Amino acid sequence: MKKYLLLILMSLIANLANAQRFTLPLWQGEPPYYQANGEQEQVKKHKNIIKVSQVQIPEMTVFLPSKRWASGHMVLIMPGGGYYGLAWDLEGTDIANMLNSHGIAAAVLKYRLPVSKSNTGQELTPLTDAKQALRLLRKNAQNWQVHANKIGVMGFSAGGHLASTLSTQYHSQEVAHQSSLTELSARPDFSVLIYPVISFNDHFTHQGSAKALLGKGYGDEAQRKAYSSQLNIDANSPPAILIHAADDKLVPWQNSLVYFQALQQFKIKSAMHIYPTGGHGFGLALDNKPLSKWTGVVVDFIKQF
Repeated sequence: MKKYLLLILMSLIANLANAQRFTLPLWQGEPPYYQANGEQEQVKKHKNIIKVSQVQIPEMTVFLPSKRWASGHMVLIMPGGGYYGLAWDLEGTDIANMLNSHGIAAAVLKYRLPVSKSNTGQELTPLTDAKQALRLLRKNAQNWQVHANKIGVMGFSAGGHLASTLSTQYHSQEVAHQSSLTELSARPDFSVLIYPVISFNDHFTHQGSAKALLGKGYGDEAQRKAYSSQLNIDANSPPAILIHAADDKLVPWQNSLVYFQALQQFKIKSAMHIYPTGGHGFGLALDNKPLSKWTGVVVDFIKQF
């Protein structure tokens, strides 16, 4: 524990030049489901997007807004990439900066990917990292001028699948002895799902994400059901807003629709916005004037809580 706290302190000091941004490790010592085998994290730029793959040590980069404008809300951001990589800036740091401009604190999660050779838990590992991250935010909320009951999750594409999985499986069985934070709730207070992968059971399933998470055959029927988030919503699932483009050919808008319909069945506060154009992976969509308004819609939704 002392070593872990020292690591956090050193991280804060190292980032003193930019006091509003710092990186925290998720785990004390070696993370669960990890086996060192010489594999190394990769960071590459492809089509002007920074992509991270083969994540070895999960962590999150925290972005805090000016204290003057802090709203008390915080969002855990999960970039997408088909569970093969992370679109780090397009669906991560760009989004965190946008939220900060509205007084909302953010943390971009670098979660481990099921396709990594050092990952011994495959489909269990992303959710394990996500639960730990949200609890870590809740633990530090007071120090960051954040209300512990105003912490939500935002995910894009496969990151949206992870965000919806966390929103519906935050109470799933824990890995024994791996976390000292299990007394804290991992339930998000709200969910923001941007062109999310949702269902592994329908004709509109994003097969790449299903294959990466569950394996070549997309797992068995029980696994596909467990990771089809619309089938796991209950009365305690958090409110959600879903954003999609009608012309998304990679992850069809029906993914958002089935999640929204399930929320409505339980009378859970929810909203869905389907824009005419934008395709997939539009990020802030600054080059699409109608679609670029999604950020304001989401900020308004978040600030209701």
